[in-house]
Amino acid sequence: METLSEAAVAALVERVSDGRSRILSEVRKVIVGQDHVIDLVLAALFTGGHCLITGVPGLAKTLLIKTLASILDLSFKRIQFTPDLMPSDITGTEVLEDQGGTRHLRFVKGPVFAQIVLADEINRTPPKTQAALLEAMQERHVTASGRTFELEPPFFVLATQNPIELEGTYPLPEAQLDRFMFNVVMTYLAEDDEVRVVLDTTGEPRVTPARVLTGADILEFQRLVRQIMVSDEVARYAVRLVTASRPGQPGAPEFVERWVKWGAGLRASQALILGGKARALMHGRYHVSTADVRALAAPVLRHRVVTNFYAESERIDSDALVQRLLEAVPPPRSGM
Repeated sequence: METLSEAAVAALVERVSDGRSRILSEVRKVIVGQDHVIDLVLAALFTGGHCLITGVPGLAKTLLIKTLASILDLSFKRIQFTPDLMPSDITGTEVLEDQGGTRHLRFVKGPVFAQIVLADEINRTPPKTQAALLEAMQERHVTASGRTFELEPPFFVLATQNPIELEGTYPLPEAQLDRFMFNVVMTYLAEDDEVRVVLDTTGEPRVTPARVLTGADILEFQRLVRQIMVSDEVARYAVRLVTASRPGQPGAPEFVERWVKWGAGLRASQALILGGKARALMHGRYHVSTADVRALAAPVLRHRVVTNFYAESERIDSDALVQRLLEAVPPPRSGM
């Protein structure tokens, strides 16, 4: 990586930080509160990752994603997942065309051929259809009818799921969950925020947010994020945090051995550092701190740590385990 001058570094940091501020300003015209959720979605966007948003109905999960798509000058498609949805409904299908008496097959691209894809209620469709997204999310291309079609960058999947309904749902397999950089949990608004939402949505139509960033801007931000510095100590702390979640490993905490069936893999360590780089840059810093890693521990690990029967019987969920991991694994003294 080329060595940048202090002035160049400061300009890069200011550029991304300003981009974040502009996006937040526009999103707040429609979405009240949820700044933490928005920051996590932006961190995933600025690193080229995908995001799973979990929350009960009525928390504006879909509205947040649609608003973000309207702010960014990117192509957008929404896929409403249902039990009868087929893989070809996502990736596309071949149709027979007749031109001048000659028949030939033409591939009609599905909704996955967009830069921002909203996979709404992804846990309402069977695994075969869920898996149709897997290649696109991981490889950034789609294979159909023996041909490979590249997806236009930046490509970003935002999926939503409802955690309280089990009837007619198909939980995502661990292999696909691991492809999501973050699992962001949306919760109820504070009373003042909810009052503001009620007043805003029952009065005059809201202001339409303006477009503030293009696809080229996002790709540039993704390149800049990769240049953020991270010390060996901070990287080692992230790895130790993830390693501590794995039962059977030397030095694994007692509560992990007792409650965890399967710990987080290598992608969790990568997500902590890459997400930490984006978080640092968005907050005006050119280095990753321990605080960045700790702030991202829950959204990175909650969907990668699989609890066992004993944890479920004692009502210990993955969020509680992540909090215990943060308490059990000592951070480096320098914090840099």
